[in-house]
Amino acid sequence: MIRVLTKEFNSFLNSLIAYVVIGVFLTGIGLLMWVFPETSVLDYGYADMDTLFSLGPYVFIFLIPAITMRSFAEERKSGTMELLLTKPLTDWDIVLGKFLACFLLVLFALIPTIIYYFSIRALGNPAGNIDTPGVIGSYVGIALLAGIFCSVGIVASSITSNQIVAFILAAFLCFLVFSGFESISTLNVWSSNTLFIKQLGILYHYEALSKGLIDSRDVIYFVSVGALMLLISKTILSARSW
Repeated sequence: MIRVLTKEFNSFLNSLIAYVVIGVFLTGIGLLMWVFPETSVLDYGYADMDTLFSLGPYVFIFLIPAITMRSFAEERKSGTMELLLTKPLTDWDIVLGKFLACFLLVLFALIPTIIYYFSIRALGNPAGNIDTPGVIGSYVGIALLAGIFCSVGIVASSITSNQIVAFILAAFLCFLVFSGFESISTLNVWSSNTLFIKQLGILYHYEALSKGLIDSRDVIYFVSVGALMLLISKTILSARSW
């Protein structure tokens, strides 16, 4: 697994993908938090990071599929998948190695945003007037969310050899699992099952973590969904359908 992880992560660093993804994410979130008046914390008047944690997931819906789309699709298209499968690696080694490489890249994109926390903390009136537990919970939530999006992207990439198709499919699935269930729950057909439908989606658990209360049930949900997606990828890989 470590060999696959190292190879994949180095391939990101040796191409423009890592720098473009990190640059686009930081520039987009920076503009939303500090420049655009509709979302700027300077105009909002409250010392919080809601802009990052409320809009960040929607930015990830497009950026993370751009990272994961090449994971298996490129290997299959270039014909190197067969070579990879002949190496002394298990299917789990390959899937987890590729997943962790993508996940680590996303975490590296998140790390510089910690500067925003200290900036807002200093700008508070009085200084330090910021909901630190809420920020910590939100960082845990967005990191776990990124993990699910990466696992969904790995599934999409394992299905097709076309990177564009993998990107579109991953973006659609990420949006569906993030806010799709929340939208479906608003239909007047579920009666008393509305809350249950909401709890099936990521948004419900993500918002719970954003309040600063790190509930084990929410963490288990994120880990379980991510593990299920990786299991699907492993099953597709084991099928040797290419």
